[in-house]
Amino acid sequence: MHGVLDRMARAPQVPLHAITPIQARATYEVGAGVLDLAAPKIHRVASFTFQARDGYDVPVRLYAPAGEALPVLLYFHGGGFTIGSLATHDVLCRTLSHLAHCAVISVGYRLAPQYKFPVAHDDAWDAVQWAAREGTGLGLDPQRMAVGGDSAGGTLAAACAIEARRIGLPLRLQLLFYPGCAAHQDTPSHKTFAKGFVLEETHITYFFNHYLCSPADRDDWRFSPLSAPDVDGVAPAWFGLAECDPLVDEGVMYADKLRAAGVPVDLEIYRGVVHEFIKMGRAIPEALRAHADAARALSTAFQ
Repeated sequence: MHGVLDRMARAPQVPLHAITPIQARATYEVGAGVLDLAAPKIHRVASFTFQARDGYDVPVRLYAPAGEALPVLLYFHGGGFTIGSLATHDVLCRTLSHLAHCAVISVGYRLAPQYKFPVAHDDAWDAVQWAAREGTGLGLDPQRMAVGGDSAGGTLAAACAIEARRIGLPLRLQLLFYPGCAAHQDTPSHKTFAKGFVLEETHITYFFNHYLCSPADRDDWRFSPLSAPDVDGVAPAWFGLAECDPLVDEGVMYADKLRAAGVPVDLEIYRGVVHEFIKMGRAIPEALRAHADAARALSTAFQ
């Protein structure tokens, strides 16, 4: 991990806060796969759209092994609600589909600053409801459905699990890679890992300033699941956290909140790694272990 961070530090780059979100997206697209694994072959890959509540056509990509009535994971990519895409998380979604032998639907929710809070959440929740309604026609089993995501995508997945509980939509699992869970960047890990560990404090502030409409949005549970007054009865959770990550403390705090409400929780903290490590499989062995652990959690939940 030190070697990867040293190479990143030596690479010439303009600070994130000094470029526009469009430039930041392009930069992330170029670099997202540099340390990623080779993409495993998948039986069926299809790209299409579904219509969100306001009529917007949200792009999605389906990855599916051979078979019918497949269990399905709705996956939301990371990127601070501002960057990231179906393309940046293509290998990860292929890997999870391959290892867990399940379908994965990657959701290209709308990004800030063009679309501010709560549009990303609304697109994510609309995707879950759409999959529950239309999944059978896609060869999926809506009765065996999970939600998942990394970083901001983990936030969206956690919030969708709360929404699903609210309307009685059964989910088998919420799969959360280092999710954002808290309203404010005030935990010890935010201070300890504020600089030099891939996701820096300036990056978090940059993303949130683009996404949030007002300071009051921070305390909305759709942005900070820790603010939810009640998480009783939400789907079981699997957490894959990075030890050297500003978000690790709030991930543990949310896991504790779920456990206190009687929700089954499996928590893994991968030692010595940073935010984004699950997309560094060529260089970081812990990424491969996290993929296998997550796939095992999915397979168990879908039984």
